[in-house]
Amino acid sequence: MKIVVNGEARNVRAPDLAALLAELEFPPELVATAVNETFVRAKERAARTLTEGDRVEILTPRQGG
Repeated sequence: MKIVVNGEARNVRAPDLAALLAELEFPPELVATAVNETFVRAKERAARTLTEGDRVEILTPRQGG
């Protein structure tokens, strides 16, 4: 299925947000996620199914100075 992840079009096999994080090798405990501009809590990721054209944002913490 074709979705957009962090602004980049991608073809993925993951049926849900939790599976997408695993497919893209993101550590689920270290990221924040949103689908179609709606925040998705970590405990809700497996229940959040993905559909063609969804826009997913995966945010990682950054340190700055």
